[in-house]
Amino acid sequence: MRIIINEVYHNKMRMKRLNPIMESQWIKLYDKLIKFLDKKDPERKFKFSESNRIKFEKLREEFRSSFIRSEIGRELVTARIWVDRLKTMISKTEEKLKLSSTTYSKELKSFIEDPLSHLKKKIFFYTYDLLRGKITPEEFKYTAAAAIKTSLRTNMRSIYQCWVYTSILYELAHLRARMIYPEHRVLTFERAGKQKLGTIPPSCILYLEGRGFISFFLEAPRPLGWEGDRDLRRVWALYTTMRPDILVYSGKVLNIANLESNPPIIRPDVIIECKELKEWWYRIRDMRGHLAKPLTAEEWRSMWIEGLWDGLADILGVERKERGGRVKNKRTLRLRDIQIVTLYRTLFKPKKMFLVSRTRVPRQIKSYLKERQIEVIDAVGFKSSALKPLISYLVNLANQSPNIELVELKKEYLDLLDKLMNRISDRGITMDRGSVIGCSLMLALRRFEDFLQVIKDSS
Repeated sequence: MRIIINEVYHNKMRMKRLNPIMESQWIKLYDKLIKFLDKKDPERKFKFSESNRIKFEKLREEFRSSFIRSEIGRELVTARIWVDRLKTMISKTEEKLKLSSTTYSKELKSFIEDPLSHLKKKIFFYTYDLLRGKITPEEFKYTAAAAIKTSLRTNMRSIYQCWVYTSILYELAHLRARMIYPEHRVLTFERAGKQKLGTIPPSCILYLEGRGFISFFLEAPRPLGWEGDRDLRRVWALYTTMRPDILVYSGKVLNIANLESNPPIIRPDVIIECKELKEWWYRIRDMRGHLAKPLTAEEWRSMWIEGLWDGLADILGVERKERGGRVKNKRTLRLRDIQIVTLYRTLFKPKKMFLVSRTRVPRQIKSYLKERQIEVIDAVGFKSSALKPLISYLVNLANQSPNIELVELKKEYLDLLDKLMNRISDRGITMDRGSVIGCSLMLALRRFEDFLQVIKDSS
């Protein structure tokens, strides 16, 4: 009896400390949930009859939705507006470039489909910890709010970055650009798994008619696949190097990995950094990656198993004894975003660097960046036309690529080319397809009357 009284007393004290948010809707729904569970599931096994399960799930979803709205209600409205802006630009770009589809990362896809539902997933475990009494309402408010705000910031940053990238493709499409990679013409914002074969492939390659090629790499470099200590040592720099938003190269570049250099990629022609926040130059971030000590394959495996074991221990409700002798040594470097941007310039040494800011940037910040050879395009909002200085530079960049004209051939002509290549090969002659086409054109000019007759016969 004393234990029950003490528990009631402590619960009352907890709620007293929550006075500033006592009237919040989510607190009322929390109370309803607790009363329902105390009556229907006092042991917190969460096993209900069908009718009670429906009631519980309805209360749980109302509670999570209410909590999220109380924390980021206005930001959620903004998020939906940004999602619509991105979808509109993607639709226009798909039509202009004649793309087949668009692929997203798992995280971004979930957020774009329904921001509220996505954020509710982020507090799933915190909700059950609260309902089981493992954490207090104050602790829930602190941890769950941090989780949804972090997820929101990450996805808003991704949305604006994807909008800038897609807008660049859209504006270039107006200048007769065509996507030649990926061959199936898919607009992709996903990089997961693309480096398994030991290369860092582009997100897309455009061909500007009469000019040349431009290769885009979204959020590269990324780690390559590895199988043992030796492989991991070789690719470790890719785990710890900094990662600009967009890298651009002149020409048709299919792999930028260069593990012998530092940073471990081919020097980019252009870096494009995107800033979605107001007053982003005040933001401070902890830079940890490039200070991290290289791991062996066995240490990597051990850390993965430890994480799995810790998770299982929590689910099973048991405590895991700490392994002695392990010392965590995490060194961090705290930098403002404006310092990180200039660090990209210093580290990767691009020929040109642009910073695209959604909001207006103060004159002194612009001057600071200009002195460090970073061109700022600000007050862009969601107007792709505002990217004109960047687009002009990329067009000139395409002009610097090898002087190659891209010609599309019908399948019947490709079949004829294959037959011609085989017959040449049978004679013991080695020649690439471009040279064969060139020789065919020279023959057509020498035997022009015969060539005209072929045209008449085929028409």
